[in-house]
Amino acid sequence: MDLKLTGRRALVTGGSKGIGLAVAEELAGEGVDVAICARNAAEVEAAAERLRRLGHTVHAQAADVTIPGQVIDLVERSAQALGGLDILVNNAGAAHPGNFESLTDEDWQGDLDVKLYSQIRCTRAALPHLRQSPAARVININSVYARYPDPSFFATTVNRAACLNLSKALAREFAGEAILVNSVNIGLVVTPQWQNIRARRAPDLSEEEFFASLARDEVPLGRFGSVAEVSGLVAFLASDRASYLTGTSIDVAGGMGKYV
Repeated sequence: MDLKLTGRRALVTGGSKGIGLAVAEELAGEGVDVAICARNAAEVEAAAERLRRLGHTVHAQAADVTIPGQVIDLVERSAQALGGLDILVNNAGAAHPGNFESLTDEDWQGDLDVKLYSQIRCTRAALPHLRQSPAARVININSVYARYPDPSFFATTVNRAACLNLSKALAREFAGEAILVNSVNIGLVVTPQWQNIRARRAPDLSEEEFFASLARDEVPLGRFGSVAEVSGLVAFLASDRASYLTGTSIDVAGGMGKYV
């Protein structure tokens, strides 16, 4: 399917690996000029080299989305390099495991900064550019734990719920300006983060065995998802085929989540 995204311009935060890189590659493959960021400069540049092979403009910048000044600089330099912004994918955010008693105030603040406040700051900074786009999109990568509380991911459960409400409120406020805001909620997806967890928790198990054991009880489809299964939906939401979707919350989780 040709999504007719050629010539549009996207910023993907946390775009050096995992879901963020998959999204950037998917968009670039559809003809989108892409800007990416992450905190590790070497990883950002390596990802940019992969993206440049697809033949479109790529802006790569080391930036920490928990630092307001770096967010403003990132958005402005990205818009300048690409000639504007049509699509913002707020993907930055790492899981912070821990139950209620184990989490400190510093843990809570760090988790809020990388999840909720990064989406607030990036969207605020991108808004003037999105207002100039004929097809403005904000796509927030969130988690099914936002609606499916899990005490072992206590901070994620609480803060991602706030992110869902942020997406809905933004969608309602800016619908009149045709800026569409949607949330993609992931479940268990194979990423470097989960690969590192496997190496720490169960080094004697293969990745396939480890992921299957985790998915067995939580995921009706019985497996982890792939980053490509997330990135395809993001590209669709960025396209004109999704022009009547805003304020939606779509799970990519293999049926995970005991709610309706």
